[in-house]
Amino acid sequence: MKFDTLIIGGGLAGLTCGIRLQKNGVKCAIVSTGQSALHFSSGSFDLLNELADGTKVDNPVAAADKISANHPYAKLGNNFAYYVREAKQQFLDCGIEVNGDAEHNHLRITPMGTLKPTWLTFSDFTPLSSANDIAGKKILVVNMAGFLDFNTKFVADSFEKYGAECRISSINLPELERLRISPTEMRSTNIARVLENEKTLEALILELTGKISGFDIVALPAVFGLSSAASVKKLKESLDIPVWLIPTMPPSVPGIRAQQQLRRSFEELGGVYMLGDTVVKADFSGNKVQAVYSVNHGDISFVAENFILASGSYFSNGLVAQPDSVIEPVFGSDVDFTPGRDSWYDKAFFNKQNYMTFGVATDDKLRIKIKGDAQRNLFAIGSVLSGSNTIHEGCGAGISMLTALYVADNLIKG
Repeated sequence: MKFDTLIIGGGLAGLTCGIRLQKNGVKCAIVSTGQSALHFSSGSFDLLNELADGTKVDNPVAAADKISANHPYAKLGNNFAYYVREAKQQFLDCGIEVNGDAEHNHLRITPMGTLKPTWLTFSDFTPLSSANDIAGKKILVVNMAGFLDFNTKFVADSFEKYGAECRISSINLPELERLRISPTEMRSTNIARVLENEKTLEALILELTGKISGFDIVALPAVFGLSSAASVKKLKESLDIPVWLIPTMPPSVPGIRAQQQLRRSFEELGGVYMLGDTVVKADFSGNKVQAVYSVNHGDISFVAENFILASGSYFSNGLVAQPDSVIEPVFGSDVDFTPGRDSWYDKAFFNKQNYMTFGVATDDKLRIKIKGDAQRNLFAIGSVLSGSNTIHEGCGAGISMLTALYVADNLIKG
């Protein structure tokens, strides 16, 4: 099978890159092992919340020139602000409604009810400017009876620490009761499928209408709108007070919807998306990849002019930690890591973990290095790259999207 470009990894980075390339006439295929990080998303996309030295960031665009020289953003040169705008626009072009801007981080509500800074947030959720948006409000926190991936007590306690007055309630409907026959069925995606039935959604809205009198806000788990945002919009339009949807523990309903929308956009542009396959090895000629091979296709090779590694980090086996090293398993790429396993981690779980900065080594065009040499047609994008601690710096989504657009544009320009 032959393509102009083959992308390994079908998450946010891979799809962002593929959509950009297909729009510009570059024939692409994406090979995706399975679920991407979007399936576990809390509904927001971080760009830059903190510098490596711990300095908090309110304006990511203004802070971009203060990042370290080995950070993936540094490879973008002076194009950071441009690619930030392009990334948001691509979401909108794909029908993914988001709020936020790169000149001022807003606050998002986490599954625990706490507030964290972020760049973009799905329109399902309510962006906040400060904790004052919660203070003094009377909030009804409602769950679906038997749904364990949304902890109303944690959420209510967090809101009350910000100065709100909260009450907890629950809703049960016959259609939801059927899911409770098996605890494994009472998951966010299954609830969302049930609530896509118009009559069931109307019944839930009627139940809520009888509960919200005297409250300023009603908070609910984000279990609406698996295939489209229609049920989210109807819910919000039908109640007389603001509805705050709160992210649940994974899986994420709006995250899955976004993944589906990105994939749909890629395929509508003519891209080929192969789900459930894993690239395992490659053929080289000098410093150039000739072909790659996957589990499902055996000896049938994928041939392309260019190859892009968007395989993610440890979570998706894009990086594999061994007793004394960290490897990239497909191409044998050079990986930046520090020797001595004891230096990789801090025993205090919530402290900054050094291993998070490990990743594939690249040149300034994000071409992968192997034995110190940049490969002519092999690139890396997203969280497989070295040089950033995406958790502590709050930059994971930004790195995925901005490096994807940067590599795509370099290939388009030739």
